[in-house]
Parts: sequence; structure tokens; C-alpha cells
Amino acid sequence: MGKPTGFLEFDRETPRSRPPQERVQDYKEFYQPFPENKFREQAARCMDCGVPFCHHGCPLGNQIPEFNDAVYAGDWVAAYAILSETNAFPEFTGRICPAPCEGSCVLGINRPPVTIELIEKAIAEKAFELGLVKPQPPRTRTGKRVAIIGSGPAGLAAAVELNRAGHLVTVFERDEAPGGLLRFGIPDFKLEKQIVERRIALLEAEGIEFRCGVTVGEEVSVETLHADYDALLLAGGATVPREMPIPGRDLPGVHLAMDYLTEQNRRVSGLLPEGPAVIDAAGKQVIVIGGGDTGSDCIGTANRQGAASITQITWGPRPPMSRTAENPWPEWPMTLSVTSSHEEGCERDWSILAKAFLADEAGQLRALEIVKVEWEDGRRSYREVPGSRRELPCELALIAVGFAKPEADHLLAPLGVQLDRRGNVVTEGYQSSVPGVYAAGDMRRGQSLVVWAIAEGRDAGREMDAWLQAQG
Repeated sequence: MGKPTGFLEFDRETPRSRPPQERVQDYKEFYQPFPENKFREQAARCMDCGVPFCHHGCPLGNQIPEFNDAVYAGDWVAAYAILSETNAFPEFTGRICPAPCEGSCVLGINRPPVTIELIEKAIAEKAFELGLVKPQPPRTRTGKRVAIIGSGPAGLAAAVELNRAGHLVTVFERDEAPGGLLRFGIPDFKLEKQIVERRIALLEAEGIEFRCGVTVGEEVSVETLHADYDALLLAGGATVPREMPIPGRDLPGVHLAMDYLTEQNRRVSGLLPEGPAVIDAAGKQVIVIGGGDTGSDCIGTANRQGAASITQITWGPRPPMSRTAENPWPEWPMTLSVTSSHEEGCERDWSILAKAFLADEAGQLRALEIVKVEWEDGRRSYREVPGSRRELPCELALIAVGFAKPEADHLLAPLGVQLDRRGNVVTEGYQSSVPGVYAAGDMRRGQSLVVWAIAEGRDAGREMDAWLQAQG
């Protein structure tokens, strides 16, 4: 490395963010500019550690020490060349990835880890600034046609691989614009949508066709796509939400988190007409059920809508502040996470089980009945604490407990692909039980991270290319 003692000389440092009371007034990203010399200092903290365990944590296999060294040297051209070898969308992962690579950073054994995600974002944005990111259409076409169902991160990553191999790629998306979760699920304060649009424009310039507003199984059958195209990729994600079948679930004011986030994302993007939101937190007592990223996104959105109060409850126990003996490095640290949305204001409580949504005399949601639980034998079993039942005032409840499986009736059943017990597509590699039909991302592995979806899309695209070439 160019600065072998950098980790001894520089502390971990990240850009400052706008004050919470200011940033909740808009939906823009809120990190302030970071001087280039600071990026070089942070890159200098990357150790010459011999075995870079950050590779263990990164699903994409990013060459992290190499691009850190290039940033330290001020060679942004080389840094982008190294990063783009493994990551088609560093502008996405540099913003929304939880950075499992940092959890495996060798420096993180006894010091704060290297700011890998921050540096990745800086490389991506510097590459756009310098004009390094350009359309790369293939020089020749194979004549093979590939249909991809779903334009989320897995579908987009596969489209890049297949298109650059020379195949004709058409991406089918049921929403009115491409991007999937990146566009309609993740709030703008984490990923502004011009970042997504900028990448989509590049992919279109490379020759990828997007057919939006097309629900496969309705406007066009999946059997037709299978017959008309040489190969088919299922990349629609795990879109069936986990439910809470408790009393009062059908009360007005009880909503799934993704319905709430999707509506607000459409509103911010100008895709909905003027008028009041269907799901609006303004002036209401809000309870978010679920402690993951989706729940955190609901908190940030509710703060921006002007909620009177926000409480987040989680079924599981409160995570520890630091690693336990059962969670050693280089595993992902199962420690307490405080997101930017939490900083903007909310109450949090753990080991809470929702029992019933309660209505007032007019039939409107007024409270959530909860009970405290005690966990036994680690997290293998729990019991309700006697006498701990109580009511939390609630006028808007947002259910953010994850996703169960892909939608099967209109898409997977007609193809006859084999499913596992969770409802995910069974594959050998990435090919399903039906020849020429592949699956990637959450539709194959279950609910996971955006970075895993990108990795799966890239790998599936390569397998599909090899299979298409073998067909002659």
C-alpha cells in the first residue's frame, strides 16, 4: 500500500450531514461535501493486511485494497477501472449497501473499520464527473434474444452482462418506470432518483430495451415470452409481504410499509397527481412494526410528513452495543444500529409483540395492543411477560416485517418451475428446472440485500451467456 502507516495516522471520518431538523424538510440526500484530501486520508487507512477479509464480506468480490490504494494515490481513473470490474452500479451500493465488507475489515478488529462504502461512492461520482462512465454498446450482436422480468438490481445487473455479450435484451417492468426497489422502494433521502435515471439512460444508450407498464401474466403471458425469446430470466424479487394476521389488521390506518414508501416515492418523483396522500403520517401517532431497513425508511418518511410521534417496535431482543463471543469478527456485527432516520426522531422498543389493532367508536385505528416478551435459550424461544400487556396510542401503523416469497400464481406457476418450501425458484446454478429459464436475486435466494441482488444478476447473466453460446 502507498501509506503503510495510514491506519495509525488517521481516524475514521465521514462527511457531516445536514442537521436533522433541516433535512426532514425535504427528500434530498443530506451528506455535505467531503474534501478530496479527506477521501485520500480515509483510503490510506486501508492496511497492507496480507489477507483482505473485506473480500469475505463483499458479495461482489470488489478489489477493495486495490481501489483504496488508487484513491490514496489520487488516481481516480485507475480506481474506477478497478471498481467497475466487479460492480456495475457503484453509485447505488456506495449509498445504500450496509457494507458487509466493513464488518470484515481487518482494521475493524480493534479500531473503526475503513470507510469502504464512502470511498466506493466517491469513486463512482468522481468517475461521472470526469466523464469516465460512458455507454459501452457491444461491437457485434449475436442475434440471440433475452427477456428479463423485473428491472430491480438483479435484472439490471444481468441486463448489463447479457447486452455487453452481444445479446438483444428486453427488460419487462410492471411499474411505470424502471428501477424496481431502487426507484420505488428506497426513499430519495437515501438514493435520489436522478441517480437511478442517470444509470437507466446509460443502459438504454447501450441498447437495452425497457418495456414498462407491462405486467407479465396480464398484458403478456410468461409462456409467450418463453416461446418468443431464446432465454428468460426471472428477476421479479420476493414481493409477497409478510403479514400480521392479528385482530384489527383490516382497520383503516393499518398499512404495509412498502405500500406507504412506494406511494411517497411516486409523489416525490411527480408520478402522482396533486392532492393529499392516501397514506399520510402528518399529525398522527405512528407505530412502525419491524426493526430493519424498511422500518427505518418508514421512520424517515414519517418524520418528513410531519408525524406527531413515531414509535418503532421490534419482536427481537435489543442488540448489544458491541460484538459478543457468539458473533466474532469477521462475521457481520449483530450490534445496535442507529440510522439517520433514528437520529431524526423516534422512540424504539425491543422484545415487543403486537397482539391487536384497536378501533375507536367510529371504527378508526386508535391504538396497538402489545405485550412484552422474554427470550429464552438465546433466540430460540420466548414467553410473554405476565401483566405486561398495554396499549400504545396509534393512528397510523406501518407493518415492516419483511417479505415472504415471489409472486407465483401469474408468473411461476404457468412455467412449471420447481419451487422450494419457501416458494423461491429452485435452480442449478442459476438455471431453473425448465431449460432456458433462469432466476436471480430475491426470487431465487429469498429476501436479501441490494448488493446480493447485483451479484446474483451478474453471475446469472454470465451463465445465461454461456448457455446461449452453447446452443449455437
